[in-house]
Amino acid sequence: MAVLAPSGKHPDEGRGPLAIICGGGTLPMAVADAVAARDRRVVLFPLRGWADPGAIARYPHHWIGLAQIVRLQRLARQEGCRELVFIGAVLRPSPRQLRPDLGTLRLLPRIVRLFFGGDDHLLTGIGRLFEESGFRLLGAHEVAPEILVPAGALGRLAPTPRHLADIARGLSLIAATGPFDVGQAVIVAGNRVLAVEAAEGTDDMLARVAELRRTGRVGLSEKAGVLVKAPKPGQDRRLDLPSIGTHTVEGAAAAGLAGIAVEAEGAIAADLQEMIRAADAAGLFIFGARANGPS
Repeated sequence: MAVLAPSGKHPDEGRGPLAIICGGGTLPMAVADAVAARDRRVVLFPLRGWADPGAIARYPHHWIGLAQIVRLQRLARQEGCRELVFIGAVLRPSPRQLRPDLGTLRLLPRIVRLFFGGDDHLLTGIGRLFEESGFRLLGAHEVAPEILVPAGALGRLAPTPRHLADIARGLSLIAATGPFDVGQAVIVAGNRVLAVEAAEGTDDMLARVAELRRTGRVGLSEKAGVLVKAPKPGQDRRLDLPSIGTHTVEGAAAAGLAGIAVEAEGAIAADLQEMIRAADAAGLFIFGARANGPS
């Protein structure tokens, strides 16, 4: 979590304006609101086709395309922004879908090479392009620490010892697969791995398990199994911390799971209290597990 300076101010307070590159979902606006509440000017750079136009209108903004890197850098400098945050959902495009601006054309061979690897490889490479141009890249959790999921049981329900064993197995599996730069989530039930997240994302993985249960391919008692999400070992946490929200709760409930576990302070949520209320209503636990174990 962020630490207050001796003056009692948040470390970000009083700095120049912050550029937030916005994908889809509610997290970009949650971060923008948290930063603005600390009296720091925010300038949004929403990605066309992903960000919510209605929400974006509340702040100064410049719409950009996915591959308009040089244009984004130019506009950010004009706004006085030297620090950037990337936040929000974006489906990984193919290199052929990129429509770079003229300035970015010279970077295109390098950008295309970044696509030959996992998401962390791609995002880290894109982040490096901004750092080489003189920008400082910050994690959303650094400027808005309230979006971090804390440790422990967060709602009315808590995991049982059996659930804790499933959580430990899930965390171990994510750690083991980290070098292959695959997904950040797994589903474990009764020490059995039911699913590992890959390119489909968490929501589709949950839907896949729901279908497996519906068709009898996975036979479990009601409310069994845990969705476990955690950062991959060695990943750049400034760019892609795992996230959960009310839609995650809905997917976990539809899949018949008992709960959701994430690495404490290693996952983010746009509205933690709303998510906890949804989990309580659905009869699921939400648990922040310590990085070195579930307890």
